[in-house]
Amino acid sequence: MRAEPICPRCFGPLRPPSAWSSAWRCGPHGDVLPLQSPKRPSQAAIEALGNSRVPVWLPWPLPQGWLVTGFAEAGDERSGVRGAVVAVSGPSLTHGPADMLIIAEEPGVGLGAGFAGLAGTDPGEGFGEGPPHAKVEIMGHPTPMWCVDAAPDRAVYAGEALGNWLWAVVWPGEAGYLVTLAELSLRDLRENDQTLDLPLGAFSPRLGN
Repeated sequence: MRAEPICPRCFGPLRPPSAWSSAWRCGPHGDVLPLQSPKRPSQAAIEALGNSRVPVWLPWPLPQGWLVTGFAEAGDERSGVRGAVVAVSGPSLTHGPADMLIIAEEPGVGLGAGFAGLAGTDPGEGFGEGPPHAKVEIMGHPTPMWCVDAAPDRAVYAGEALGNWLWAVVWPGEAGYLVTLAELSLRDLRENDQTLDLPLGAFSPRLGN
């Protein structure tokens, strides 16, 4: 597993802060919030994300047979965690195994767009037009999400929750029904007043960029 932070937009190498700049810098994208080395699924990894400035969304209850398979974060000690990723994996109905990343991030970070395979930092022009393609439940309220035209091997949905971007990126693309039909309910792992017996699985290769 890689140890060095990488760009959240293109997953390329970064130039670390120096005496002249406190920012991490990507050659193509300039100053960015670094995507840190991913964390294997464990209680310690969950606790480490407890101080995140954005929600750490977990689909709960998980679809039948699904497991929590890793975490990732964008940010550093100076900025704090400004983008959080929860990976879950399990069987799809008809296409074998599937992987899903649930991403929360502040606008401009570009983490969700990076995993979606987009060039920008947001879902792009025309996003949010027309009725939503899916809804997920957050804190008892339905949250609309729209399908995003992304890389052909995955299904991508995006919306807004608590002032942050919310993304769901699913492989393979045919397993996108998990967002549209599974009636997902998202829970913030930062909340202390909950006891969840999370089923932990092997590390997700989708976080290994």
